[in-house]
Amino acid sequence: MEIWINPACSKCRGAVSLLDAEGAYYTVRRYLEDVPSAEEIQDVLDRLGLEPWDITRTQEAVAKELGLKEWPRDAGSRERWVAALSEHPKLIQRPIITAEDGTAVVARSEEAVRDALGRR
Repeated sequence: MEIWINPACSKCRGAVSLLDAEGAYYTVRRYLEDVPSAEEIQDVLDRLGLEPWDITRTQEAVAKELGLKEWPRDAGSRERWVAALSEHPKLIQRPIITAEDGTAVVARSEEAVRDALGRR
């Protein structure tokens, strides 16, 4: 199990605390420092069953600079969105937990973290 976090994020700290409290074995990826490649983002999206715009933080300043709200949300634009997430990791929703069963969850709630823990 791996968790992508920004240590400054309260949701990330909460998820890590819950994983620790449950005695989970996991690795931490500080994705702002260890930036995921486009391929890694695509893999996580496949595991999440989501599209790149579903995990994009559109309220970030860089999202507004790029005009993301105006970008098409279709299959033809998917690669452009993934590239933006890789080039600007601050846009990636957090935390994301990759579960042991090959799936992943956006773990913004205690329920989502527990869901990831239950996926074996």
